[in-house]
Amino acid sequence: MKPTLVILAAGMASRYGSMKQTDGFGPNGETIIEYSIYDAIKAGFGKVIFVIKEEFAENFKGIFEPKLQGKIKTDYVFQTFDLKPFGIDIEIERTKPWGTAHAVLAARDAVKEPFCVINADDFYGRESYQKMADFLSNEVNDEEFSMIGFQIDKTLSEHGSVSRGVCEVDADGNLTEIHERTKVYFKADESGNKNIVFEENGREFPIKSDTRVSMNFWGFTTEVFDLTTKLFKEFALANVENPKAEFFIPLVGESLIKNKQASFKVIPTQNQWFGVTYVEDKPIVQECIDKLVASGEYPAKLW
Repeated sequence: MKPTLVILAAGMASRYGSMKQTDGFGPNGETIIEYSIYDAIKAGFGKVIFVIKEEFAENFKGIFEPKLQGKIKTDYVFQTFDLKPFGIDIEIERTKPWGTAHAVLAARDAVKEPFCVINADDFYGRESYQKMADFLSNEVNDEEFSMIGFQIDKTLSEHGSVSRGVCEVDADGNLTEIHERTKVYFKADESGNKNIVFEENGREFPIKSDTRVSMNFWGFTTEVFDLTTKLFKEFALANVENPKAEFFIPLVGESLIKNKQASFKVIPTQNQWFGVTYVEDKPIVQECIDKLVASGEYPAKLW
């Protein structure tokens, strides 16, 4: 059974200023999503599921269906504010979705096989998909999940702070803790060397450059849906008065590890991550893709 790729694409991209999920970055206007799917097909994935807002559906299908038809199966699911499917009858006023782990739950009826989750606006590199496909095909089970671990110094933006799930890994390569740092950035010292720090409560703390971080590239079986549904219900009811609270995938991972319900193998990669958080990142991403095309990693015309 070929694994499935679940792409989280329902975000509003407030810091980017437009729909970066469908913005063009490749030589022929290819989106970052297209490079992700191209790599996933090469790695052996058999289906891609887009998690989007319902109003995005016509636009997404118009962009991706003509290119993907006959190459990989596709499906579209919607991340909504409706809490009734989770047994919650009250309405909680919000202006943005509930977060990445809630987005994963939107795909629970469409996924029947081992699957991985990625962000729509992140470029992860070929190696990451191959390593995840190998894990999902040969190792995953209902108590052993995984994540691709990037080096933090290969994941930061030159144009502002970013959020990163900073990982602690044991001697067996399993995740022990993950700390969501919401303000991570490069900071030059007096000699001009670039250091990495995260900011919390107005203070700065250093992070080693080879620290592994989560870039929301996770591998699961469908067992994770039942586990996550219970956690989300508890989270939503606890945050009725907190409309900005988000239910992140690392929160799920942390809970499953703490309660010994699942372990997470951290699969290391040396790939250079790049993505678009700010509009200033776009020319950098375009340049990176151009270099990969020039080196023969990707064809100039992807499809």
